[in-house]
Order: sequence, then C-alpha cells, then structure tokens
Amino acid sequence: MTPPTKNKPMFYAPHHFVLVPAALIMVIYTVRRYLSVAGNDDEISRLWFSVMVLAIIGLGALVMLRQHYALTLQDRLLRLEVRQRYFELTGQRLQPLETQLTLKQILSLRFAGDAELPALVQAAIKESLSPKDIQARIQDFQFDPMRV
Repeated sequence: MTPPTKNKPMFYAPHHFVLVPAALIMVIYTVRRYLSVAGNDDEISRLWFSVMVLAIIGLGALVMLRQHYALTLQDRLLRLEVRQRYFELTGQRLQPLETQLTLKQILSLRFAGDAELPALVQAAIKESLSPKDIQARIQDFQFDPMRV
C-alpha cells in the first residue's frame, strides 16, 4: 500500500505570475500615491483613495475566486466520478445513499480501489466514518495527482 501524499500546488502562469503580481503592484502603487496626498480634502486625494480601494478589492477577488471556483467544480466532478464508479461496480446508484454521506466522506471515498469501494461506502454510512477514518481503511489507495 502506498501511503497518501500531499497534493503539490499547481500554478497557472497567467494568474499566478502575471495578474496577481500586477494587481499587487497596483495596490502598492495606489496606497503610496494615496498616502502622499492623504489628509488633503481635495479631489485628488479622494480619487487616489477610491482607486486604492478598488485595487485592493480587485486583488482580493482575483486571489480568492480562482481557487474557490476550481475547487467547487472539482468537488462536483469528483462526486460524479464516485457515483459512476459505484454504479459500474455494483449496478446500483449511489445517489440515494448520498443523503447519508457528507461531501467530505464522498471525496475521501474516491481514493478507494474498485475492490473496496462498495464495502467502504456501506461502512462509512453504518459507522459514520470521518474522512480520515475512511482513508485509513483504504488498502488500495488511488492517489489523485490532478487535484488543484
């Protein structure tokens, strides 16, 4: 049995090495420009304050949304993958049993080999196994190197 390993971070060059650094530079620049005119009650100081706030919000959104959307989509795809594998192995749908499983349990079940998946699904339901307990019971661990 191969022990589970941690997923390595994946980088999307346009996002990580172009957009995020550019947004970070914009934030730094606008903060410095605003600080040079802060305290003045004129249009220029209000303009730089507005641009600074927009740059900070844009950077935050850029950083947070990319990972959130990717993981949400992957969770949906992985649930479908476990459903398909369960159906291929048992001839029965997993969907009726999913109400008794959490998403994290289903995502942990994807690591199980074909021979142990059906029994592990039943054990997870009957014994309310945590995701870590599910992974500890897996004998034929199928690591997922494509998870972001």
